Amino acid sequence: MDIQLKKGALEICVLSILSEKDYYGYELINELIKYISVSEATVYPILKRLKLNNYLENYLVESNYGPTRKYYRITEDGISRLKELIKEWNELNKNINLILKRGV
Repeated sequence: MDIQLKKGALEICVLSILSEKDYYGYELINELIKYISVSEATVYPILKRLKLNNYLENYLVESNYGPTRKYYRITEDGISRLKELIKEWNELNKNINLILKRGV
């Protein structure tokens, strides 16, 4: 899959997954990998950008199995952004499918 296309879709995927429950970074990446091939180098900058835009917040939790884990939680602004992105995604998907039906 084209890397630019994938990066564009990852923001909506990250927000959608985090709308279900809080995740720490590695756990979130493993959840994404079930559906899309991604790396830490791709996901962590997205998390940072989403946090800077107030769509996510994070908090630390002590772990019995290693270092303290940084969990990410979607904010109210993040929920609003997710709804907006889903609406835009559905409209784009509908229009692209109309175009693709004209082809081969």
